[in-house]
Amino acid sequence: MPELPFLLPADDRTLSPHTGYTRAHWEAAADGMLHAALRYATPGQALIDLPGPPSRSGVRSDGLEGFARTFLLAAFRAAGASGKDQHGILERYTEGIARGTLTPGRGDAESWPVIGHHGAQGQPMVESASVALGLRLTAPWTWEALPSDAQDRTEEWLRGALRHQPAPNNWYLFPLTVAGFLDDVGRGDAETARAIERGLGLLEGWYQGQGWYSDGDGRSFDHYNGWALHMYPLLHAHLAGDGELLDRLGPRLRTFLEGFSLLFDADGAPIHHGRSLTYRFAAGASVALGALTGHTPLVPGATRRLLSGALRHFLDRGALTEDGVLSLGWYGPHAATLQRYSGPGSPYWASKGFLALLLPPDHPVWTATEEAAPVEGPDRALALPAAGFLVQTTGRDGLVRLHNHGSYKLRPWEAEHAPADPLYARLAYSTRTGPTSADNAPDNHIALEDRGVRTARLRIHPLAAGPDWLASSHTPAFPDGGPKVPSIRIDSLTLVRGRLEVRVHRAVGVPAGTRIHHSGWAVALPPGTPAETEEGAEIRLDGGEVTGQLLGLHGWETATAVRAPQGTAYGPWALVPELTGTVGEDPSGTLFVALASLTGERDPAPLADLATAEVNGLAVTVRPADGGAFVVDFGAGDAPTVTEVGA
Repeated sequence: MPELPFLLPADDRTLSPHTGYTRAHWEAAADGMLHAALRYATPGQALIDLPGPPSRSGVRSDGLEGFARTFLLAAFRAAGASGKDQHGILERYTEGIARGTLTPGRGDAESWPVIGHHGAQGQPMVESASVALGLRLTAPWTWEALPSDAQDRTEEWLRGALRHQPAPNNWYLFPLTVAGFLDDVGRGDAETARAIERGLGLLEGWYQGQGWYSDGDGRSFDHYNGWALHMYPLLHAHLAGDGELLDRLGPRLRTFLEGFSLLFDADGAPIHHGRSLTYRFAAGASVALGALTGHTPLVPGATRRLLSGALRHFLDRGALTEDGVLSLGWYGPHAATLQRYSGPGSPYWASKGFLALLLPPDHPVWTATEEAAPVEGPDRALALPAAGFLVQTTGRDGLVRLHNHGSYKLRPWEAEHAPADPLYARLAYSTRTGPTSADNAPDNHIALEDRGVRTARLRIHPLAAGPDWLASSHTPAFPDGGPKVPSIRIDSLTLVRGRLEVRVHRAVGVPAGTRIHHSGWAVALPPGTPAETEEGAEIRLDGGEVTGQLLGLHGWETATAVRAPQGTAYGPWALVPELTGTVGEDPSGTLFVALASLTGERDPAPLADLATAEVNGLAVTVRPADGGAFVVDFGAGDAPTVTEVGA
């Protein structure tokens, strides 16, 4: 466990028996992170030029990003303390706002870049939301301290967000946030009203049910649902005292948290899925927002358990560099976790996790005794067909798996081009394994192979769902320049029981003799570690903290472990279990059945001891060792069915 570059209070295991963290720990962490970042501020405080490789937006934009995102952290810290700012941090940010907006767009040392369209100097639009929200939360000590001419310049700079085109996703909530601030300080007009109306209107169209919004048109579901699509409009409604909007959006947040609260490991880790994972404990923003607005299914002690668990998880695992700066990665630096837009200041959207500090010190979230996290209860299987997710948790080890049968990173107007994004395209994700990089063998994947070239899983079509299973279909996509095979598809189904995963795939329209590959969980291991496997038998990867297992039950001919030298976010080197088979001649499709498991239990039983399978045409009867049976039938129509049968 690395030593933190700042001091935290001693653990309080009476009030917080699970994490030891109290509000005092949150305040100390916020102060320590702010002092570390502010060492990199320019003389006029307008930019914070954190160390690291620049993003594609350039160094000046990166400096604004460092300023805006740490300002949001300072705002949560000060607003939660009723303006008490013993270190004078807000004064530095107020000075920086006045200096940065003095001559926007100039090439001098401190001027902020102007706000442009997405794709044409658009990154400042993202940062305008943090500046506006920070000012809204701290207006008595920042905005009101600005001279009137500096207020005018700041307003004019912020209005650039209202006058330029956002990206076609959650970016439309940045102008909404700017407009909400301007309205709040008496500078609203028809332009701000349009920005708010436009953002809320798009939000309605993106709502898919069960608390999940798509991040723009299509079916892109990830952590942005919590830290952006719920956070910005609902926090705006809360700050504006808009009861009607709160009544509309609040119940959606409550519903979302019923499932999302299961996506935090007993060790505090959020699910490792989707883009921008370097924001880390920002995943807790929606949990805190639920408590702030009263729209949460969680009791106060469980709320703090999730929030403090996530914060401590990353602080204990090297998310901060030796000088206290958040690194570009997951624990330490990790290039595969990043996106092209990531720059040195990007990780500070983690500041959103500190929204919890808006809860006053006497709030039950801070005063109640910490309770167990939802994952620490009985084993759970929760289907979320609106997003195409199947959540699987096991109380014995506190591990979470997320099976993906409906979320992908393609807009409706975008063509399918391989390779796929590893952070979206995989069949499953967890809180203790990360996907392998796009340049390594893919984990949790199903692929056809033709002439040595393998397919990608891109646009995913949900088919059917049950309480503990989900099914989907996709068209296997070869890379550009690769083979072109018409009218093919792969149907996939995952059913879970305890730690067991039953994975059934049907290859349809695929030429007979085509090779097909299916992989399981990538386990981080020391370089050169061998896998425990026998030809055609179970592959077992023991990573110490987790063990991954994969066993072919039907259709699979060989089993092996493939090296992933670039590793995952959980280790610099990994192995991936892989099954290989051959597509048959039946025109209705070829069925492939496998068992998989990822567990933190010590010395888990072989998968062959947990279940058996019998295949009859396109139906497979699976008999778990603990009793009962179920039939997965792909022959009854376009979508598979799952039926419980007698022992």
